[in-house]
Amino acid sequence: MNIILHRVYDHDSSEPGSVRILVDRIWPRGIAKAAANWDVWLKEVAPSNELRKWFAHDREKWDEFKQRYFAELDAAGPTSAAVGQLKKLLAGTHTAVFLYAAKDELCNNAVALKAYLEALPG
Repeated sequence: MNIILHRVYDHDSSEPGSVRILVDRIWPRGIAKAAANWDVWLKEVAPSNELRKWFAHDREKWDEFKQRYFAELDAAGPTSAAVGQLKKLLAGTHTAVFLYAAKDELCNNAVALKAYLEALPG
């Protein structure tokens, strides 16, 4: 599984044979729905609103954010609709592009989601 991360505002093309997935819970500011440049929006795999607001992109909370986010994903289970749909999309492509709106390219939910998926067995 090859997962590439791109900030949604900086991404205007697709990798050949890839699926582009918006992995944010909230629609990115300033992007009209008609101008959306992704194939699917999986807001259900994003952190809960409560966790997202608690984190507020504070790098000092990054490790705890990942733990809480992974716990949310684990609680939903690998067969949950959102995680299941994501795994199905990933199985059907060579490359997935996770799109996110956060300014911080190193500490955001897409980075955490990629790490979570890469740590899953099989």
